[in-house]
Amino acid sequence: MIIDKIKNAALYYGISKHMETALKYLQSRDFSQVEAGRYEIDGTDVFMLVQEYETRPLAKGRWEAHRNYYDIQFVVQGPERMGYTHLNNLEVTEPYNPEKDIMRLAGSGDFFLCEAGTFAIFGPEDAHMPNIAVEEPVAARKVVMKVRV
Repeated sequence: MIIDKIKNAALYYGISKHMETALKYLQSRDFSQVEAGRYEIDGTDVFMLVQEYETRPLAKGRWEAHRNYYDIQFVVQGPERMGYTHLNNLEVTEPYNPEKDIMRLAGSGDFFLCEAGTFAIFGPEDAHMPNIAVEEPVAARKVVMKVRV
C-alpha cells in the first residue's frame, strides 16, 4: 500500500508501465467536472471509475481485495478515511469473484485520512475499506484507476 499526494506521483512510475500511464493521467486532468462513470484509458489494462457518493459510517464499511488490478484511489473531493490491512489478517466472507475481480472480507485493520489531492495504491495483497466518513458523512468525489497487475 502506498499513500501520497498526486504532486509526488512520479515517484511511483517505476512500478509498471501501466501504473505510469494511470498516474500521469491522474496528474494531467481536473476531475471536478468529469461525469461519474467508467472510462477506458488503455483498454482493459488501465481504466477509471469516476465516483460520487456520500461517505459512510465505519459500521457500514466493507473490506475488499482484488487479484488482477491495483486500485489507485484518488480523492478529488472529500475527505474520507480508508482502511488497510494485509489480506491474510482478514476472514473471507464472499469468495473471490473472477468476473468482478473482488473478494469481500471481515476483520479489523488500520485507517488513514485521505483529503482532496491524496491517492492510495492498493495491490493484490492489500485489503482495503474505502469511503468511510471522517466524522459525519459528506459528499465525496473520487477517481479509482484500475491498473492491471
